[in-house]
Amino acid sequence: MVTKGQKINNRYEIIKSIGEGGMANVYLAYDTILDRNVAIKVLRGDLANDEKFVRRFQREALSASSLSHPNIVAMYDVGEDDGLYYIVMEYVEGKTLKQLLKKRGSLTLSECIDIMLQLTDGMAHAHDSYIVHRDLKPQNIMIEDDGQIKITDFGIAMALNSTQLTQTNSVMGSVHYLPPEQAAGKGTTIKSDIYSMGIIFYELLTGELPFKGDSAVEIALKQMKEPLPDVHKLNNDIPQSIENIILKATAKNPKNRYDDAKSMHNDLLTALNDDRINEEPYVYQYPENEVDETTKIMKPINDENTGIATPITDEKEKKSNKLIIALSIIAGVIIIALISVFFIIPSLTAESDVKVPDVSGMTVSKAESTLEKAGLIVNSKIEEVASEKVEKNRIIKTNPKAGSTIKEGSKVTLYKSTGVKTYELENYVNMDIDEVKTILEEMGLKVTIQEIEPDATTCSVIGQNLIISQSLDEGSEVKSGDEITLIVLKTITFPDWYLQTEDVVTTWANNACVTVTTNYQEVTDENLVGKIITQSRPNGSTVKNNDSVTITIGKKSSINNTDDNEENENTEKDDTENTNENENSNVPNNSKE
Repeated sequence: MVTKGQKINNRYEIIKSIGEGGMANVYLAYDTILDRNVAIKVLRGDLANDEKFVRRFQREALSASSLSHPNIVAMYDVGEDDGLYYIVMEYVEGKTLKQLLKKRGSLTLSECIDIMLQLTDGMAHAHDSYIVHRDLKPQNIMIEDDGQIKITDFGIAMALNSTQLTQTNSVMGSVHYLPPEQAAGKGTTIKSDIYSMGIIFYELLTGELPFKGDSAVEIALKQMKEPLPDVHKLNNDIPQSIENIILKATAKNPKNRYDDAKSMHNDLLTALNDDRINEEPYVYQYPENEVDETTKIMKPINDENTGIATPITDEKEKKSNKLIIALSIIAGVIIIALISVFFIIPSLTAESDVKVPDVSGMTVSKAESTLEKAGLIVNSKIEEVASEKVEKNRIIKTNPKAGSTIKEGSKVTLYKSTGVKTYELENYVNMDIDEVKTILEEMGLKVTIQEIEPDATTCSVIGQNLIISQSLDEGSEVKSGDEITLIVLKTITFPDWYLQTEDVVTTWANNACVTVTTNYQEVTDENLVGKIITQSRPNGSTVKNNDSVTITIGKKSSINNTDDNEENENTEKDDTENTNENENSNVPNNSKE
């Protein structure tokens, strides 16, 4: 099990968990050698002994390591440490497109085109390297604050020239974005990724998934059989040229799709040109439900003596014609019988139509009585739905809805109000602020984020994106419209420490929760001795909790010390000579005597 503070390969220090998957878990880690945050994906412990999963995990590293593109998450390192298989990747600070869609609903046309241009550009690069992603969906696309996207999770990517495929290669990826050929188990090509990109484009523009269902199988069948819903019914402002791109990308028959991601990218570049914006709707060149038809070829009748094929005789042709006539008569009788069963008899025995009464606001018993009097049967199972408008235990609606016409004796389901929906709050301390904000806003809460200055008491918090405290305690019961305040650390900036002393930096760093490493460098200028001459992070750069900085302090040069010693020695020598001269001057001159 990977824990906070653990070092992998004596280099990558785990900070926190940022994602869990069926095959691997993803952690935010600190690269102690290159002084940067990274994302490290670790194969789950229960799968580390499974050779198939280890190979697939390593295949992800091999697939992604060959890709270098600004819209694809970079791969840094891969290895194994004491039974832990890991992949080290670029850490992207941002949210997934799915999180953005949950928050916004749908995006503007310009935003959608910008995202799709980046997505198609990145996938064109992958396809040029013969890599098919096979699991493109908004959950696997990160978007940074500046709008740049990063394609992640090539975990089920496949090299087109691969000869060995696992059993999971037949149908993989999220079913909402699954191409028809992949759902049918026919394998994947570059055009499979194009289909998924078309579904993503549809969702970005409308805020809705085109195909929904109660089960994965139902959705997969819709992907294979049902035409794409008209985007104009959800967003009437979408130009025909944009809809044509979606129609071409999401064609059931791969022959009708773009040949490659680059073609789709180029089409997006000119989609809003004046000469294209109102172009004619895209018409598929090939049948959408094309089925391979095979003709059974009967063997010729061979002459038993010669072994040479001989033609069928006229007599046999006559017998064949009689058989065809007989079968035609039988088929006609069956067709008439079917018409009687499905059309004539029902029309004679049809029950009268009934309009569903409006029972909204009634008690359950009164609603049941009203529906039964109308000749309808009330479903014994009553659905419960939270409502701020309808009083508790009163009927909200029916299915079929009030006013619709149905056959007498049909079943009607009642939906009863449970009153205002309430939620029980959790302890969100040390959780990611963006994730928690999304969760709380989905509950209908009004979320306020309050930033406070870091100090010595907050150094245990890793980074400024984690919640320090919350205004409502764990276990508090809230409802839509309630307010909650989440406390996080304020981002601060490095000051300019040039010519400051080490004590000044140490005091500031202790309050800002920054680790300081001190180096020393000889200087010839005495004014720089004991003063900071360089810092590893520039003035004005962002500071986060537990960041580190290296400062360099000037120290007296050893060359200057040597010069000083020589000067002192010369001075002492001069002093000695002067003393001797003075002593000699005091000796009496007896030469004249």
